[in-house]
Amino acid sequence: MTGAPEKLPIKMLNDRLLVRIPQGENERRSHGGIVIPATAQVAKRLVWAEVVAMGQNVRAAETGDRVLFSPDDRYEVEVGGQDYVMLRERDIHAVAATRIEASTGLYI
Repeated sequence: MTGAPEKLPIKMLNDRLLVRIPQGENERRSHGGIVIPATAQVAKRLVWAEVVAMGQNVRAAETGDRVLFSPDDRYEVEVGGQDYVMLRERDIHAVAATRIEASTGLYI
């Protein structure tokens, strides 16, 4: 063995989702252009992320969808040098995708 871990395929189980938070999502800008760092957040703020993998029992989302979740309900994991977040389907609050027809009239 060479000391480097062997790459193995990963199968997501049950109602789990593996999502990627886009870079720069931690900071926000005010309408006046002031940068608000993530550490300055006072209220609880939900976060959007992209679904990259999911278990066989996930019904509301598909790979490539954007999902809204609370940062407090997450587990972080590193896969292949990339950081991802592991969620349960019940922890997502909304799904944004072009395939969704019924909507609230809001667009992101």
